Amino acid sequence: MADDGAAPACLGGQLNYQIVSFDLDGTLVDTAVEIAEATNRALEEHGIERRTLAEIKTHIGQGTHELMRSVFAQFAAQQPDRAAAIRFEDVMASLQAHYGDTAGTVAAPYEGVPEALESLQRARVRLACVTNKELRYARSVLLNTRLGDFFSLTLGGDSLPFKKPHASVLQYAVTTLQGELQSTAHVGDSHIDVAAARNAGVSAWAVPYGYNAGVPIAAANPERIFPTLLQLAAYVTGSRV
Repeated sequence: MADDGAAPACLGGQLNYQIVSFDLDGTLVDTAVEIAEATNRALEEHGIERRTLAEIKTHIGQGTHELMRSVFAQFAAQQPDRAAAIRFEDVMASLQAHYGDTAGTVAAPYEGVPEALESLQRARVRLACVTNKELRYARSVLLNTRLGDFFSLTLGGDSLPFKKPHASVLQYAVTTLQGELQSTAHVGDSHIDVAAARNAGVSAWAVPYGYNAGVPIAAANPERIFPTLLQLAAYVTGSRV
């Protein structure tokens, strides 16, 4: 399924989109359960009560370090005396170990995702996965969900000096894939992805079913919201769903 890098011919969107990049968590794959399990294992290891899946979902989007920092900050605000006796760095190290065990184990692509990626690939659209998740975890998720071969480029939150929404991240992806900003779109489930696209000067597209801290993605004002990635693929390629 590797892309040959050629430019697409005639596409269905208003522009001939050469490149489409995708966020991972909440866009391509539902990873919340395995992220929450790793987080709760790390908390329990240090005597901290488990958090609910719904609570942990609100922190997904900026990588594991920021997720645990937010969760730990809430714990510290509720129980400052207990938190003072626990080093955040130790809890973070536990999360890294546990997420190494859970990444990709129960994650599942959202409905129609493999078919959408295959359709785009057949149309010779170059595909990238650009996530704030650390690269080693992103690769585990993509490998275990059998999505990795669709992407000519995968970037994690630790791949570059900055991460989304910094403009340089998607600009680097476009340069690496030898495309142009005006013929690139980035797709995500959160305000971070919308800001990343805008900052980089590419089209900001979104899906409505992800995490985004529980806030409807429409609040971030993306240029387009596609109910499914199959519909996005149909828009880009000019095919019918």
